[in-house]
Order: sequence, then C-alpha cells, then structure tokens
Amino acid sequence: MQLFLRDDLASAWEGKDPFEQAACQQGDIFREREGRRTLRFHVGETSYFLKYHGGIGWREIIKNLTQAKLPVLGAMQEVNAVDAVRSAGLDTMTVVGYGARGRNPASLQSFIVTEDLVHTLSLEDLGESWLEEGTVPVCFKRQLICRVADIAGRMHRAGINHRDFYIAHFLIPKNAAAEHDATGPLYLIDLHRSQVRRSVPWRWQVKDLGGLYFSTARYGMTRRDVLRFLKVYFGDDLRAVLKRHARLLNASRREGEKIYRRYYEKPPGFPLQYNDHPGKDI
Repeated sequence: MQLFLRDDLASAWEGKDPFEQAACQQGDIFREREGRRTLRFHVGETSYFLKYHGGIGWREIIKNLTQAKLPVLGAMQEVNAVDAVRSAGLDTMTVVGYGARGRNPASLQSFIVTEDLVHTLSLEDLGESWLEEGTVPVCFKRQLICRVADIAGRMHRAGINHRDFYIAHFLIPKNAAAEHDATGPLYLIDLHRSQVRRSVPWRWQVKDLGGLYFSTARYGMTRRDVLRFLKVYFGDDLRAVLKRHARLLNASRREGEKIYRRYYEKPPGFPLQYNDHPGKDI
C-alpha cells in the first residue's frame, strides 16, 4: 500500500479511511465512469481536485488492449508524471495526497488529490475569447507559442509523453492573460495518461505533436507560427531542424491531419484551420 496525505488533507479526513473517503467524497463531479471519479471539493475556503480509481475490471483492460490502447490502471501513474514534470522544471499541479492499495490491476484502488488551480484559464478558453472578441493579440500569441514549444521540448527531453497533449491542458493565470503577459507560470495538467521513460518513443512523440498541432486549428495558426514553434521545440537552427527531423515532422503533421479529418469530416490544408461543418448527425 502507498499513502501520502499533506497536513491539511490529513486534518480534513482525520479518523476516516482515506480510500473510502476518496470513493465517497462529495463535490462538483466532472467525470464519473469506468470505476473513476473526478471532482472538485472544498474544505473551508480551500478547493481541491480529486481523481479516484476503483478498478476498471479485466473486461475494460482487455478491450483497451485489443484496441491498441494502454489502459489507465490507477492514480499513481499521474502522481509519477507530476513528479517527473516538476523535476523537468515545469509548472504543473501540486499534489496534496495520494494512495494506492491492492495488487490485482483490475481492482486496484487509488486516488490523487491536487490543489485547485484557481483563477486560471486554459489556452483553449483564451483562444475562444479571441474569437469572440474578433481580435488576436499577435505578439502575445507568438510569445505563448514559444512558451508551449519550450514546455513540449523540455517534457519530451525528460522522457515524458502526455497522450492528451492539447492546448486545453495548459493553464495560464487570468491576470496574466488579461495583461498579455506570457512570462509567468503556464501549468501543464491532466497527466493521468502520461508515461515516463528514459526517452520518449518516436510513436508517442508523433502522437503528442500531432495532437497539439490539431488543437490549434481554431486559432489562426500561420506557417510562420508553425516554424516558430519548431525552432523553439528543437532548440536549433530552423534549416537544420527541417532537414534533420523531416520524418518526424511529416508524421506529426499527418497525425494532426488525421484527427482533423475525423473531427471536421473534410480534408485539411496547411497549416490546419478551423472549418464549420454540419456534424455527424446531419
């Protein structure tokens, strides 16, 4: 069994079995399926995020494997990823508690509790606000592209791949967004599917870069924006990047385009741009 509770969480759950408390904790539910619960709860004026895993069962594990997907078996995967991201010098969630018990992977019981990153918004929400306002702060946008590229590069060089690598999973403080300040914290979140190794396999690097590329389609990325990202991500001369990493770049581009076709139901151009479409129900 593994168990850690920071003093504030230990005090809130005093006299209770942490695993049972995590299983029945009340709060604002964000997700509840397949033996998992994600919610926000409050203790006094402090809010926390809780992810509880009650075991997904062998049927779900086998289904994931037959679909060539790696199942998420418990919360410790995210705990380890948070530690790795922090060790890489990147901003992420602060863990205040975690636990895991059991040996059977199908019924493993585990949880993670993190501080709620209050007064932040995702880069996706920030981009949506630009669309609503009809104006894009060009310099600020370029600075954010460089920040995201730097984070992606440092993450991959540290042997971490995200597996849900979209701009929705970067959080910026609201005051920094309002002031067009890209120099402060930029939090990388939703690490429950992340993997940590000595180095990131080529396949997963492609998946991350392709997913990130797709998630920018709505926000007017230009060819120069893409090149700006690549220069910072690789930390090298752009001509050298385009020559040395052509295979990786082409594969990542195809990955983003594949997601685009599945989502928008039409062939994309380069760079990816948002297109309204009737939807699959029409």
